Amino acid sequence: MKMLSVLPQQCLLLLTCLLMALEAVPIDIDKTKVKAEGHVEGEKVENPDTGLYYDEYLRQVIDVLETDKHFREKLQTADIEEIKSGKLSRELDLVSHHVRTRLDELKRQEVARLRMLIKAKMDSVQDTGIDHQALLKQFEHLNHQNPDTFEPKDLDMLIKAATSDLENYDKTRHEEFKKYEMMKEHERREYLKTLDEEKRKKEESKFEEMKKKHGDHPKVHHPGSKDQLKEVWEEADGLDPNEFDPKTFFKLHDVNNDGFLDEQELEALFTKELEKVYDPKNEEDDMVEMEEERLRMREHVMNEVDINKDRLVTLDEFLRATEKKEFLEPDSWETLDQQQLFTEDELKEFENHISQQEDELRKKAEELQKQKEELQRQHDQLQAQKQELQQVVKQMEQKKLQQGIPPAGPGGELKIQPPAEHKAADAAQHPAGGDQPLPPGHVQEAAVRTDPVHP
Repeated sequence: MKMLSVLPQQCLLLLTCLLMALEAVPIDIDKTKVKAEGHVEGEKVENPDTGLYYDEYLRQVIDVLETDKHFREKLQTADIEEIKSGKLSRELDLVSHHVRTRLDELKRQEVARLRMLIKAKMDSVQDTGIDHQALLKQFEHLNHQNPDTFEPKDLDMLIKAATSDLENYDKTRHEEFKKYEMMKEHERREYLKTLDEEKRKKEESKFEEMKKKHGDHPKVHHPGSKDQLKEVWEEADGLDPNEFDPKTFFKLHDVNNDGFLDEQELEALFTKELEKVYDPKNEEDDMVEMEEERLRMREHVMNEVDINKDRLVTLDEFLRATEKKEFLEPDSWETLDQQQLFTEDELKEFENHISQQEDELRKKAEELQKQKEELQRQHDQLQAQKQELQQVVKQMEQKKLQQGIPPAGPGGELKIQPPAEHKAADAAQHPAGGDQPLPPGHVQEAAVRTDPVHP
């Protein structure tokens, strides 16, 4: 059966997936026969990055909430509607004071981080205009009107934002991959234009040869089929394929023992199939394509197995899927090299968009170059004026020296006093007829009378 077409997946239990730590039922199997996977029982399993720009904040909030016994118990009994409606968020009022204090601190740190991020963005686009709506979107996962305390509204906003963002996450990844493939083809064609006819034919021949070599691989089993799971059971788990048991298989690959197979645990099941097609040592195998292939396999299995569309596979859902006809007799799986990833029209539109971006960058570069040249011109002009002033000052100093005028200091004061001024200063300090004592042997001259003398 061809891949079923369904509505976009919903992420309704993001926090449930990350918070729950229910004990799994012991598996009745000889563990000595299972190949070790490096996981120690009881060891905390690190969840992969969600890809959200507030991933670290989300993880920290989860870690703190996990420490509160009351909230943990409420979470284990909550259903999807309670989480969606915000009823679970109201339980935040009953958590311990220590937990609330820690959540307050985390929120203040996140608000500070976002403010720095927004300031940096505003500084970088101040000349090209600011998209205020895009900036405000940075605060959709918390209540920025109250930047100091973590309230039930903050938990509710965090759950809803993560749910909405993860709903579109796979779609965004597919779009980015498509752009990646079109860019590869665009660059290849642009490179061919730089070659002469002989080299171009040689390069085209090499390209076709690599495509053929990449497509020459063993059969890839349909993801989630019995054949595919049995191959994992035998080669990865080291168990007898004749003793394959779906229930045991589920419990073996529920790595964190939370009672679910989440997206990351499912993707790990496809490694053996992907290794048939992709080898990092081969020039013709693209590891970006391998991850896209893994993503598509996981989406396909989720679409067929995840009944309630919560992005988690329960044991019951898994066992029901093994009872379907498609599990035993699936259609062949088409790998990426067997699919048309984009049309010529889409590639042409993509190249036009690239051309427009290049024109805009070229104009911006030319504008910046003009600004640079203008600043350099102004700098050179100021330097010339400075040198001209220095030359004038130097000439004035030389002219003063030639006229016998001592050079002036920075404040206009004379650096050297003329001899005449020294004499005047001494006369002022020692006036004739003063009270100063005369040196030995010196006779004071009589003062000359200026008034008329009468006989």
